[in-house]
Amino acid sequence: MGRMDESAAIQTLLAENEIRAVCLRYCRGIDRRQFDIVRDCYHQDALDEHGDFLGTVDEFVTHARKSLAAFESTMHFVGNILVEVHGDLARSETYVIAMHRVPPRGDRPRRDHVVGLRYVDDFARRDDRWRIATRVCVFEWTRTDPVTPGWDFSDAFRMGRTDGTDVVFADVLLDEIQNRRDGR
Repeated sequence: MGRMDESAAIQTLLAENEIRAVCLRYCRGIDRRQFDIVRDCYHQDALDEHGDFLGTVDEFVTHARKSLAAFESTMHFVGNILVEVHGDLARSETYVIAMHRVPPRGDRPRRDHVVGLRYVDDFARRDDRWRIATRVCVFEWTRTDPVTPGWDFSDAFRMGRTDGTDVVFADVLLDEIQNRRDGR
């Protein structure tokens, strides 16, 4: 491999890595309800087709904030991420299993709504940053399961948070552990 080819290969690897990180940050933002993180994954003029939603990124963030309020929690499990870079443009395909804990409503018990889907994204590098320019969600399957009685977490377990205080945002994990040990 020549010096020019090696440099181009390194640039492609760096682009793929940054794009994958954007895909994963998006999931963190959605699951932790940190919509500033979600917003930052997109270019200002981005469009998103997300199931029954089609609109701008700002409209999507408003839509996501409202629709996610219906769930106790969500978790995205990301599988394959294929990224194909072509200069300052790229296409990625991300396989996802999105889990949604639905609270009891009326006579309907608590349940888990699970969706298999793919995020098909066109990325663009602008101002030396890769972000989503266009997203299309392609749905593959869905399943809803009742939450049956079983083992519940006691107060001794640290639970995921959606109010910005989740441990993933802590400056130093050791401080978090010491504070918990000290009862703070």
